[in-house]
Amino acid sequence: MTTPATADAMPIPTGVPGLDHILNGGYAAQRAHLIEGRPGSGKTTLGLQFLMDGVKLGERALYITLSESRRELLSVAERHGWSLDGIDIYELVPPELSLDAKLQQSLVHSSDLELGETVRMALAEIERVNPSRVVFDSLSEIRLLSQGSLRYRRQVLALKSYFLLNNATVLMLDDLSAEENDLNLHSISHAVIRLEQVTPDYGAGRRRLHVIKMRGTKYHGGYHDFTIRKGGLRAYPRLVAAGHHTTFPEETVSSDVPELDRALGGGLDRGTTTLVIGPSGAGKSTLALSYLAAALRRKERALILSFDETIGILLRRATGVGMDLSGFVADGLLRVEQIDPADVSPGDFAGRIRDAVENDGSRIVVIDSLTGYMSAMTGQPALVLQMHELVTYLNQQGVVTILILAQHGMVGRMDSPVDLTYVSDAVVMLRFFEASGRVRRALSVLKKRTGMHEDTIREFRIDTQGLRVGEALTGFRGVLTGVPTYEGDRRDLLDDRETGKPTRTSETQAGASHAKP
Repeated sequence: MTTPATADAMPIPTGVPGLDHILNGGYAAQRAHLIEGRPGSGKTTLGLQFLMDGVKLGERALYITLSESRRELLSVAERHGWSLDGIDIYELVPPELSLDAKLQQSLVHSSDLELGETVRMALAEIERVNPSRVVFDSLSEIRLLSQGSLRYRRQVLALKSYFLLNNATVLMLDDLSAEENDLNLHSISHAVIRLEQVTPDYGAGRRRLHVIKMRGTKYHGGYHDFTIRKGGLRAYPRLVAAGHHTTFPEETVSSDVPELDRALGGGLDRGTTTLVIGPSGAGKSTLALSYLAAALRRKERALILSFDETIGILLRRATGVGMDLSGFVADGLLRVEQIDPADVSPGDFAGRIRDAVENDGSRIVVIDSLTGYMSAMTGQPALVLQMHELVTYLNQQGVVTILILAQHGMVGRMDSPVDLTYVSDAVVMLRFFEASGRVRRALSVLKKRTGMHEDTIREFRIDTQGLRVGEALTGFRGVLTGVPTYEGDRRDLLDDRETGKPTRTSETQAGASHAKP
């Protein structure tokens, strides 16, 4: 079955999730595309997915291989759970490399004969199968047999012309075995896609691709991450928030903790991003869970991306503070993703969020924490740019986003590993302070773009009933310096309600009142 002439250069599916979006529709029909990358970058997997997608559409598919045997290709397919039924696999073995003694030359080894016979055999197989989709793997053998750039270019041009005459859409794979990048192939190919594998100092290798050229098509440039897992290759288009505008109702969501909502001017507004900053152990995650649990009780879907805790510990800790989330996980309302910074790429991370928002309908997203996310990035400037696009996308989807950022240090001057306050619509700062011989916690809202908020400081406590926030306190000094000192009335502080016993200050005051006549 040949692609109809009316489909000339029209986009056809690539068979790779995410790649069609990058190419603005897919490969150009009846054109030759160059897929280049070092060995192990994923070229064969990408080619097989292209052919399998064609078979599903009822098209004839042909895989011409000079570098891998049929047995190796079937092994690759088996590991991915694929069936290559319907794909013609042609092992192209030059006569000089054949084990058949009749085809071997005993006196003369001529590269001219090898090259000509190899190309002739490839053309004969194309004519026999008459495919709509072809993968030619790989051009490095043609390059070696050509023994010169001029002959190499001519042979590839001959192959390309024959493919075009037969109305075939072709992927030509090249493993970049030449000492220098050969731009001859770039000039004669309709599109050039390069696959790369980057190995960081620690962790798994990161894969990315970029489209070098694609004639007549406005493709999405720049680097795009991709992964190869069981089931094949999946590309993650670089997130551009400008293309994802949606309409959503303007409303304020609550945490079911009235004092906390009051400090934030009524709660968090839909379509905004809130940054919760503070030292380790100050209660940042619990504060975020308060809003998340309230959303779940309203039957809203939610997503937690946890870098710092395993799923089991996170759920157990939530249960310990009066927020049992396991039932919501079982019901499918809550999706918890445990992220390993050493193995996840920024594109994969953004892809998981988009999947939860667009496919699952998540309305609240908690990223815990940005410190772990930064570890998954290659540099701080890239973190700020990608996080800006990500939170802008979430805001335009009407999602309530909560970012958690741990500051260095426990008391005294505290530094943040990255400044993301400018991308946040609201900023909540948590601090430790000492009063009556006890370590206590205080929160203050530094900013809220979408409305009024309190400029007060409130004490809060975490116990088995969850988050408890006290009344606004006066008499604080040095909160922003990281060394808060409370000089106000001790009677305004929270009592220890978890044990049911009054604080020492309350006991002293009670004794003094009884002593009065």
